[in-house]
Amino acid sequence: MKINNWIVCAIMLASLGLNAQKKNKTAKIVKPNIVYILADDMGYNELGAYGGKLIETPNIDKLANEGMKFTNHYAGSNICAPSRCALLTGKHTGNSWIRDNKQLPFEGNEPILDSEVTVAEILKEANYTTGVFGKWGLGYVGSEGDPNNQGFDEFYGYNCQRHAHSYYTNYMRHNNDSVPLIGNLKEPLTDFSADVIHNQALNFIENNKDKPFFLYYASTLPHNPYHQPDDELLNYYEKKYGISKGDATDEGFTEPKYAAMSTRLDTQVGEVIAKLKALGILENTLIIFSSDNGTALQPNQDKFLKTGGELHGRKGEVYEGGIKAPMIAYWKGKIKPGTISNHLSAFWDFLPTCADLVNVENPKNIDGISFLPTLLGNENQQKEHDYLYWERNQSQAIRKGDMKATIFYDKSNFKQTIEIYNLVNDPNETNNLADLQPKLKEEFLKLAKTARVESKLFPLLKKAKTKKEQHE
Repeated sequence: MKINNWIVCAIMLASLGLNAQKKNKTAKIVKPNIVYILADDMGYNELGAYGGKLIETPNIDKLANEGMKFTNHYAGSNICAPSRCALLTGKHTGNSWIRDNKQLPFEGNEPILDSEVTVAEILKEANYTTGVFGKWGLGYVGSEGDPNNQGFDEFYGYNCQRHAHSYYTNYMRHNNDSVPLIGNLKEPLTDFSADVIHNQALNFIENNKDKPFFLYYASTLPHNPYHQPDDELLNYYEKKYGISKGDATDEGFTEPKYAAMSTRLDTQVGEVIAKLKALGILENTLIIFSSDNGTALQPNQDKFLKTGGELHGRKGEVYEGGIKAPMIAYWKGKIKPGTISNHLSAFWDFLPTCADLVNVENPKNIDGISFLPTLLGNENQQKEHDYLYWERNQSQAIRKGDMKATIFYDKSNFKQTIEIYNLVNDPNETNNLADLQPKLKEEFLKLAKTARVESKLFPLLKKAKTKKEQHE
């Protein structure tokens, strides 16, 4: 009897085990929400988590402490539109459609093509609801580059980059409609657009809490102009720094005004996190924070705040100060808290990371590599880039391992200048090794030709027009 009982128990346990395996195999995988928050013109060393001492960013710093901080991450470009194009399409600026800011004679910017596959379209394949809130800049209203034609279910904010150069505009775009900001139709102006956009982003989270969503929160902070509410935050920095804030309604720069704008963004990041937590969906949300390029503050403006730290170059340049970007990733229970990663990555890696996350095939001919293994602590499975590449305004940059080349072309005679730096030994690009490394120089110059395809819209080697030609 005892033997028979043991046999029966063994059979029952085996059956339970098989049923459990079947349940595990067929259990529905809960897709995480994805929130990508993009600062505008935030310097690499601005956040407390990246060494900043003077501007307070407690919410973003907490994300870093409870998530993963990347120390070798790069923006898509040194300026707005091409950087965002790289982020959304998975292509670096040697292959992407948009390689510079190109304004049009009406509201809007040069559109990305309908044939371009965006991260929003990738996530739509996986049944995500998608929304973009903030600054777009990749196609005028109704064009093939319009966010509603590039995979986004909802858009609210500035379609045009030039329109974004006012925080007290009298209208916003909601999808293809123009929505008036009533508080800005007459003095005093009361609708601060960054706050209006923020509230719309929170509404998007609320409205989609019961299904997987992708929120691309493209904030305009802390991009100039620097006019803003004259409130306690601005007064706080005036007192803290002992520097006059100036006129809050004036667009000009002062240190208290700039700091207040960065802390406003940090506060809004905190409110996004609080909203996710209140709705009970924070644990199933991947949050990524970064900036679209380096600081716009020139060295003479940045002496006190040091938003760019000691990095060489600023926004608009292919030196580290123009393209190196903070990136913080948070996903409770999936990303190990307090992790610091030196994985070499860039904006064009975001699309394949999302595709990897939701098990959707990558588009063909992209340049990105998924960094999902790094996020999940599987560094031994992480693929690495052979090199990273940038081009804009007659200049190129290539990073290969620890080494980086910057290449410049004289517009008048095509004369080429190359500089080479060891970023591990010389992160601030002070010691040009080009003359000491002839073989490496030759390798970089070859890559400068093969890493790209020529663009009719943004030709790299275009001779500057003479004044006579410009007026013809």
